[in-house]
Amino acid sequence: MMGWRYKAGLFLIATTVVIWVSSAEVTQGIFSDYKQPFAVTYLGASLLVLYLPIAFIKDWFCNRLKSCSSKSSKNAESVNGSFGILSSPVKHTGEQETCEVELEGIFTRKDSEIDLSSAEVKPLITKSMEDEAKQGRELTTREVITYGFYIAPLWFVTEYLSNAALARTSVASTTILSSTSGLFTLFIGVLLGQDSPNMAKVIAVFVSMAGVVMTTLGKTWAADESQVNASSSGKRSLVGDLFGLLSAMSYGLFTVLLKKFAGEEGERVDVQKLFGYMGLFTLIALWWLVWPLSALGIEPKFTIPHSAKTDEVVLANGLVGSVLSDYFWALSVVWTTPLVATLGMSLTIPLAMVADMVIHGRHYSPVYILGSVQVFAGFVIANLTDWFSKKMGL
Repeated sequence: MMGWRYKAGLFLIATTVVIWVSSAEVTQGIFSDYKQPFAVTYLGASLLVLYLPIAFIKDWFCNRLKSCSSKSSKNAESVNGSFGILSSPVKHTGEQETCEVELEGIFTRKDSEIDLSSAEVKPLITKSMEDEAKQGRELTTREVITYGFYIAPLWFVTEYLSNAALARTSVASTTILSSTSGLFTLFIGVLLGQDSPNMAKVIAVFVSMAGVVMTTLGKTWAADESQVNASSSGKRSLVGDLFGLLSAMSYGLFTVLLKKFAGEEGERVDVQKLFGYMGLFTLIALWWLVWPLSALGIEPKFTIPHSAKTDEVVLANGLVGSVLSDYFWALSVVWTTPLVATLGMSLTIPLAMVADMVIHGRHYSPVYILGSVQVFAGFVIANLTDWFSKKMGL
């Protein structure tokens, strides 16, 4: 049966899907006037540092509440203890005499009855229990900082590749390629021991992947066919598709590592602090990457936005499309599973399809629609893997 955390994780997945589709449209609109994928990525990833003061204020507030409650409970215990000692001296004396009798009986036993030298002494805490306790314990501040600095470059690469793909291809193409991350998440999770494969999970991944392939092969058209074709042919490129695929691979690796660090239900780490330290590392240590990227021709020469409106849109998109949605997504990974969260992100395909039909009047072939249905079916199967395994013995 699903707990409240798992259900909340599913809700956060749905929320993140909506935010990501909206943010992708806004980001591509930004690139029409300000084609700087690195600047947009750097701003969005650096803004994660805002979670640090939020986390510290939250800890201070919780500590104040704990100290106040502990003081009141100690006062209550001392008062109750004083009344208890005054009212029952006979009971206390009786308990003391009972303990003395029991101890006397133990020490007066014959040595032949208890041979301590020959007895097999087993350790109360085995090595496996120590390992389990160590795995389940909460990470120290030093460890959270270390892990945050480890995975910050990986998250930055994931975000940059996704934005670079959006700058070179359409939103639909980037969304479809990003949805292949479910396959990478399953394989990486198995390799790192974070996930156990079964037939139901494999079926869920391949159903979703088949849907992705079908949406790639499916045709779309709008009322103004010539204009759409010209726009699509201008935006699509092999380099952009390659960036989208690489983003899916790094996304799968990051998802598995996040779950590994956070624990089964996020009990090992405060996700706000982890993301805050990731933002801090990005802010102070990754700004210089714009120079080699520009020298290699991957990134255009850095410029600042030319209008205040562009500044506002870039900042708002960074706060909502990166800071808020990335935190929601991280919680969904921790509260569900990496595979479920990754396949859940594939729901961006049918959502983008519906949005284009309603807003832009686009039409889709039956193959594309069937592919979108399969993506959703893969997400449903992934959430019911335990049920399928028990019922069908998969």
